[in-house]
Amino acid sequence: MSLRAEQLEAQLSKSLASVYVIHGDEPLLALEAADAIRSAARNQGCEEREVFTAERGFDWSELAQAGASQSLFGGRKIIELRIPSGKPGTQGAAAIQAYCERLGKENVTLVTVPRLRKDDQNSRWFRALAGAGIVVEVYPVERARLPEWIGARLARQGQRAATEALGFLADRVEGNLLAAHQEVLKLGLLLPKGELSAEQVDEAVANVARYDAYDCAAALLAGDAARYVRVLDGLRGEGESPVFILWALAEELRALLRIQQGLEAGRQIEQLLRENRVWGERQASIRTAAKRYRRATLERALAHAARIDRATKGVGPGAPWDEFVSLGLELLHGVELTRAGPRQAG
Repeated sequence: MSLRAEQLEAQLSKSLASVYVIHGDEPLLALEAADAIRSAARNQGCEEREVFTAERGFDWSELAQAGASQSLFGGRKIIELRIPSGKPGTQGAAAIQAYCERLGKENVTLVTVPRLRKDDQNSRWFRALAGAGIVVEVYPVERARLPEWIGARLARQGQRAATEALGFLADRVEGNLLAAHQEVLKLGLLLPKGELSAEQVDEAVANVARYDAYDCAAALLAGDAARYVRVLDGLRGEGESPVFILWALAEELRALLRIQQGLEAGRQIEQLLRENRVWGERQASIRTAAKRYRRATLERALAHAARIDRATKGVGPGAPWDEFVSLGLELLHGVELTRAGPRQAG
């Protein structure tokens, strides 16, 4: 059985499984899920806790011994297995499968791993764990869902905020969920319960947003000029290399151009997405972008990217950060900036 992290609380209120596997790439949510499982297990009489970290040289027989032995106090216990690499190896995989085969219902086993690829999730050891209990999938909170997530956190401490204030707060903490959690807690300490105004939130919250180059590319694909510029400013402030940003932008533009050319040739979008290795949630943004941007527009954008490349190497005119903004205007609004000033791109 698989659950998203936000579904875990409801499941724990009904029953306690023998095995829980937490995997994902959002540390705060993974930590909270593990804490919720430990709390539920303690409430069900698990008074003792054994923790194993499967790093290099780990003795897998310790896991088997923990499962076979009773608690020192004669009650139930929590057995935690942490696999930081997400790969237990041949010996570890066999040990995990054997452990699941001999699994009793008196203890609760909690396994934590990072986000696993599809082939790792189809491995025998992972399927054995999933078959013995519940898999909790931890996904990052995307920008579109972040205001709702913040609003729910505020509600826990008796506070609420208007849509404008939630959006403002989301902009400040985007890409840094732990900081978002801390800022919400800070609002609970600094401000009274009830409605929070945008002015109160503005005064209390620090700008702790973190971005990466892929966020820039995503903003371009989504046609969100304001976010594109905001991400650029954030990356520049963090000291990100313009070279890497250019690479991320150019890769998306090239993939989009190839897909656009294929569509013009009468090919199916699904096949083109596979060929260009566009998977998961990225597919929706690429599909939308393919409808938004014409082939000629993409070709001009790539030519502009080539000029930025020369500027980053010091062999061409222009400042790379200014050119990134110009590229965004050209692509998002059809405004091509030249030395003579802006003109509408045909």
